[in-house]
Amino acid sequence: MAGGGATVCVTGAGGFIASWVVKLLLSRGYTVHGTVRHLSDEKTGHLKRLENAAGNLRIFKADLLDYDAMAAAVVGCQGVFHVATPVPSEDLTDPELQMLGPAVTGTTNVLKAASSANVQRVVVVSSMVAVEISPKDWPEGKVRDERCWSDREFCRSIESWYPVAKIISEEAALAYGQQTGLDVVTINPGLVFGPMLQPTVNTTIQFLIYFLKGGPDPVKNKLWHIVDVRDVADAMLLLYEVPEATGRHICAPHVISARDLLDLLKSMYPDYPCIANESILDRDHPAPMTSDKLKKIGWSCRPLEETIVDTVECCLRAGFLDHVGGETSCRFPPLLNQI
Repeated sequence: MAGGGATVCVTGAGGFIASWVVKLLLSRGYTVHGTVRHLSDEKTGHLKRLENAAGNLRIFKADLLDYDAMAAAVVGCQGVFHVATPVPSEDLTDPELQMLGPAVTGTTNVLKAASSANVQRVVVVSSMVAVEISPKDWPEGKVRDERCWSDREFCRSIESWYPVAKIISEEAALAYGQQTGLDVVTINPGLVFGPMLQPTVNTTIQFLIYFLKGGPDPVKNKLWHIVDVRDVADAMLLLYEVPEATGRHICAPHVISARDLLDLLKSMYPDYPCIANESILDRDHPAPMTSDKLKKIGWSCRPLEETIVDTVECCLRAGFLDHVGGETSCRFPPLLNQI
């Protein structure tokens, strides 16, 4: 299933992870069908400027909830990388209607389109939040692997809807593959850092910016699993190309607490104010996750320090670290305090 003229589809192609997947695929000789919800230059310009994009990238306007549009984008493809996730623009007043239903429907639409197009394999991006949150029937202290699932009912009880959406959409993807015979594999990245190709800041990069610039919001002393966006793209291509890849794959190699991450950033960037030690709220640390399954099929990753340096340099060039200590408060992404 390697490149050399093969055609693949990447959903949500303009996003942080997906943009790097598109870049990697183009560099390996693939033709790419990228789906976006909006065709504006702000959403697609960075993709069109990628090497080999002029001849090998087609961009389709396609919403996940529009089956016909998704099917048109997948026609002629041998593989699909499903990265996009429906994100409601307004506050959630009806989580089932606004987020959970669309998450499953969007994933199912992509998989049905893949089946109709006789796609060889679909790589679905899930998240660490589908693995690590209060898993049922998992021994305390045992390292968490791909058999470990977050407790969706617990997530519902605390109204943490993003994890619920990721859990149910990943379950739906794997079940669809088992029921239909479509070859579906999933990947569960940790907190994704790394340089950005897109022009706007995404949630995980805002996490790092907040740690450096400081602000008024408390942060849980959570055990964070961090991965470089370029390593996620490498893992996704590996999962597509390696025949023996099956099922779920945790992609979260670097494990560090919020307090230790703060100490690391202070040592690397002493001129930044950083968040206050007092704003980090202590909590128990569960057992970490392991990425050994991915490593056994040939995946490797960058050192955490290299990822941080490349992320910060990218943010500096883009002006996202300007006005340190200014009047405008930086805020911690609310989503990340809910998981």
